Amino acid sequence: MGMVRANIQLFNTDDQAAVRSGHISADRVRHMDVEAVVDSGAYMLCINENIRMQLGLAKLDEQTAQMADGSLRLLEVVGPIEVRFENRRTSVDAMVLPADSEVLLGAIPLEGLDVCINPREQTLTVNPASPYIARKALK
Repeated sequence: MGMVRANIQLFNTDDQAAVRSGHISADRVRHMDVEAVVDSGAYMLCINENIRMQLGLAKLDEQTAQMADGSLRLLEVVGPIEVRFENRRTSVDAMVLPADSEVLLGAIPLEGLDVCINPREQTLTVNPASPYIARKALK
């Protein structure tokens, strides 16, 4: 199976809350379009330091992450970030990778978005069993 990539949008949820409370206008919400590597073997959303700075995301925590090469690194956790793909949205925290590392879309945001990986087409698609509204398992 080749590498699956998807175009997603990332939004600063603190900015979205400020819009709801009337502190800023909707056009001031920091957001960006990014290409992400879809990796169901990864756990979280991983962004890079450049994206963190552009979105103005606050550090929430630090956690140890096992990298693809098996090494362990202490990484900052930021968020929450709203992730959008097609007609889906979910809010998650993200681990911050150095500089301009690739964005990784891991299992937690994939489940939250209710999407499917199509290995033959090497694409990410909305779950065909629930094409209009995301479905969540509560058990």
